[in-house]
Amino acid sequence: CVPCILTEIMGLEMIAVEIADYIVLKKIILVLFCIILFCKIVRYMFSLLKEEKEPITILVTGAAGQIGYALVPMIARGAMLGPNQPMILHMLDIEPATESLKGLKMELIDAAYPLLRGVVATTDVVEACKDVNIVVMVGGFPRKEGMERKDVMSKNVSIYKAQASALEQHAATDCKVLVVANPANTNALILKEFAPSIPEKNITCLTRLDHNRALGQISERLNVLVSDVKNVIVWGNHSSTQYPDVNHATVTTNSGEKPVRELVVDDNWLNNEFITTVQQRGAAIIKARKQSSALSAASAACDHIRDWVLGTPKGEWVSMGVYSDGSYGIPTGLIYSFPVTCERGDWNIVQGLKIDQFSREKMDKTAQELIEEKTLAKSCLN
Repeated sequence: CVPCILTEIMGLEMIAVEIADYIVLKKIILVLFCIILFCKIVRYMFSLLKEEKEPITILVTGAAGQIGYALVPMIARGAMLGPNQPMILHMLDIEPATESLKGLKMELIDAAYPLLRGVVATTDVVEACKDVNIVVMVGGFPRKEGMERKDVMSKNVSIYKAQASALEQHAATDCKVLVVANPANTNALILKEFAPSIPEKNITCLTRLDHNRALGQISERLNVLVSDVKNVIVWGNHSSTQYPDVNHATVTTNSGEKPVRELVVDDNWLNNEFITTVQQRGAAIIKARKQSSALSAASAACDHIRDWVLGTPKGEWVSMGVYSDGSYGIPTGLIYSFPVTCERGDWNIVQGLKIDQFSREKMDKTAQELIEEKTLAKSCLN
């Protein structure tokens, strides 16, 4: 009958409405659940950002000197390990520098650096090396007028032997060491000799200053941003025999990356004046300032450690004095500057770069100087 059919239709309509309402309700509940979940994820991410990292202990030797005075505020401000990494700063120097060291500690306190969790200023090498994670060895005996190379080497052998022994016994097991004091490569080798438990990959020397100087020269020559120049190489010793190499360097332009040699279009300048300018830059600054290049050295030390710990940008390499594994025909047993990439606190030598005859001769010459320095250091040890 018609009334029954109508009743059935109305019942089906009500069921359909109820089903539709149920589906809408489910959608509303799902949306609310997603919103709540999203809010919780955002809140958790913010809590991670606010969560303070454990402080890292950093030692700077020779801290009362010119480079140390430029370096420690850079570290304290976060230039070395980033803006979110708290630190405890240890500063070591010799007895005659005690008052200068105290004054430097006062200035660090007065500067109220938010990342600084503590400062130790001491002339006691054992206290300075206690539980340090990163070491920047600026202290060393400088060559003075009338001194022979062997005299300077003998003084530095004594200094680095004592400091290496203290690091061996008291530093953190995973500590990373950067040697800045000259002769940097050979001082690092001496350190390795007397701190055998520190892995050879954790002992490096500073050639980043020379690397940065090379970037600066190319930037000025081409009138481009220094950040657009990448992949120069400094091979060998941190000395006047080093070889700044642009054969693999590029510049980012509006039309993509271009080789430095293609843009400079002056091989004579690149093979002569450019190389000698980088090699002799430190001496030129001393002549101009009547003091050493403390600011740029301190900045380069921060660059070196930052890239080592936090990693190099993809597709880029930097120059670091590291223990040779025989790459590019360089004898093992030397601390030699290579192009390296860094990731997760480790470095690796860039492999497979083509080396022309001009480069080969330059690389071998600086390696020979390092062999001679190593022999001289051994004679001082004996």
